[in-house]
Amino acid sequence: MRIALVTCRRLPGLDPDDHPLALALAARGHEAVPAIWDDPAVDWTSYDVALLRSPWDYFHRRDEFLEWAARAAAATRLLNPLDLVRWNSHKSYLVALRERGAEVIPTEIIPARSIFDLRGRMAASGWTRAVLKPAVSADAFGTIRVNHETMAAGQAHADALLAERDMMIQPYFASVEEPGERCLIHIDGRYSHAVRKRSHFLGGRHVGPEGITIAAEDDERAAAERILRLARAEGALYARVDLARDDDGRPCLMELELVEPTLFFNCAPDAVARMVAALEARAPSA
Repeated sequence: MRIALVTCRRLPGLDPDDHPLALALAARGHEAVPAIWDDPAVDWTSYDVALLRSPWDYFHRRDEFLEWAARAAAATRLLNPLDLVRWNSHKSYLVALRERGAEVIPTEIIPARSIFDLRGRMAASGWTRAVLKPAVSADAFGTIRVNHETMAAGQAHADALLAERDMMIQPYFASVEEPGERCLIHIDGRYSHAVRKRSHFLGGRHVGPEGITIAAEDDERAAAERILRLARAEGALYARVDLARDDDGRPCLMELELVEPTLFFNCAPDAVARMVAALEARAPSA
């Protein structure tokens, strides 16, 4: 197969976590090359598969990205598929999953250019701490934590971003600090591995101690499987289910990543072989 590993201009050589996948595909005789999603010179019909990996600027131009994704899906096999990408690229999916019965962190979407009273919304919900962030976002862009002391700054932040973006508000779960969020990675519909993600508010992303491989608990694995069923994403090539426990100890969905998640291949070498096998099973001639 000829496989486009879809990335962005900031990462023309891919994120380091994807290098093991590129090497493993090459070892199996496939041509796997980085391809920048908004590069007009790329001929998407020349690829058997366009595999979304690190198009991490899409959230600044979601409409443009989805238009590209539709063209790519018409030209080749886009993975994950267009319908999942479209649905999952706006965090209103959290509200939809909660309505379907999934255990999801309470989430309210605030439409762009609407009037928003942060203090009143938190008081009505009974939240003493909350998280504000854009509804289309990546890598904690525009994400802040607010409490009584930071209410004015939080309101100003919301007002500034609401001028052009949908926003969202959620309660702050203390468990994102300790024991931390749990990222459960699924490949080809099956649980593969999990890592502990360090909180953004502790200065983390997916480097150093925040990317430590863990053994997911039984209730976490059950919650992730149920979430994927309710999302109608059991057959997705890849999925990352990020969970944190609420005050009652229940694992709740923080984010379901079906577009361009880090899959922590560097933490779980066996997962690379699973991904390659899953891609081969989806080959046009398979």
